[in-house]
Amino acid sequence: MTPTLVLLVVGLTPRLLGPHTPNLAAFARPGGLRPLSTVVPAVTCTVQSTLLTGLLPREHGAVANGWYFRDLAEVWLWRQSNRLVAGEKVWEAGKKRDPAFTAANLFWWYNMYSSVDVSATPRPMYPADGRKIPDHYTEPPELHDELDRLLGPFPLFRFWGPLADIASSRWIARATAHVLETRRPTLTLCYLPHLDYGLQKWGPDPADPRVAADLRAVDALAGELIERARARGMRVIVVSEYGIVPVRDAVWINRVLREAGLIRVRLELGREQLDAGASRAFALADHQLAHVYLQHGTEPAAVKALLERTPGIGRVLDEEGKRALGLDHPRSGELVALAEPDRWFAYPWWLDDARAPDYARTVDIHRKPGYDPMELFLDPALRFVKARIAGKLLLRRLGFRTLLDVIPIRPTSLVRGSHGLITEREEDGPLVISSEPRLLPEGPIAATAFKDLVLAHVFDA
Repeated sequence: MTPTLVLLVVGLTPRLLGPHTPNLAAFARPGGLRPLSTVVPAVTCTVQSTLLTGLLPREHGAVANGWYFRDLAEVWLWRQSNRLVAGEKVWEAGKKRDPAFTAANLFWWYNMYSSVDVSATPRPMYPADGRKIPDHYTEPPELHDELDRLLGPFPLFRFWGPLADIASSRWIARATAHVLETRRPTLTLCYLPHLDYGLQKWGPDPADPRVAADLRAVDALAGELIERARARGMRVIVVSEYGIVPVRDAVWINRVLREAGLIRVRLELGREQLDAGASRAFALADHQLAHVYLQHGTEPAAVKALLERTPGIGRVLDEEGKRALGLDHPRSGELVALAEPDRWFAYPWWLDDARAPDYARTVDIHRKPGYDPMELFLDPALRFVKARIAGKLLLRRLGFRTLLDVIPIRPTSLVRGSHGLITEREEDGPLVISSEPRLLPEGPIAATAFKDLVLAHVFDA
């Protein structure tokens, strides 16, 4: 067996390789770059599950970054248990071939309670007083304190939200280096999310100085890990899940359903909450795809026609359409809406911003029944927003409960990049780069073939 490092550099595309990525460009230069033919939706949890299992969403079940749990009548995004993903994982296949095979997973999703040997993943603490305290979860448990002593606490608030920056990817890269040195796994998976933030905020133009700076920052981290791995005689694969494309605004899909009388809300302290279990139709918005769940005898054809008339929606998939894309799983919506290439789906259902739920203006990935890229921004309508944040943090330290309600909910045109669809051009889509070009097929690599490609690197087959 040849130890192998897999670096997942989120959002990296052939178009972004160039003068701002000297390490990654040099790594690709010997001929080891191929386009990755990804799956729909091209979002984190779905693509990673396909890469690790070789299965389509219809088989592994991760139909988006979350879904409607029908038995609970609740939407849940960003769950962490690996038991939500069906199918044999790449490390399980490796162990079948050789019982001495070991694997480490550093921050790829669905990382808790898997059969991997070593893992680390973000896991905040939520004390009863309402605080959210940055932390991470590891296997084995003693790795948690090792990483804290070496690196300090995991920088959760720089992993996602308006403060997200290179600090979280740097922490993950250094944790990966520590695991390589102390555990020496056969297969190591490392997740570097840094590009995701700026490409969504500013768009995927490498000529933008802010994007160029992000490219240089993540390239430096990737270069260090590649050099460290090659010095240990390891093979290296760089992969990305999706390419981020320019977008100009959102599609307010739940407001369309609300105005058609299909969504039920309930008032809590004067604010509207989505009543998913009582709604005849509602959408779980996830970047450029939305799962539309129908209940209580709602006629699919009528909702499909309504959505097809909605500006910004490119296609609406029924059962046949879902089957063609491998999305015909019970967790999927009865209908699946795909945005036009320059649009994305916003989750809000309320028509009056004064009645928005209290979490709408906060970073809250678990309460919102949909992905919200607005969490990357501070509300431009707020004056002295940094002073406002400092005051609220002081109140929290003094023991008061207060909301960090500084996230915008209206100017969705702030978001300049999104993903979820198959990109029109390969140079704007995801990629695979290998230190072993001879192991790569000619032409694009299917996401479903990536698991076997990793095993070929380890077992030289």
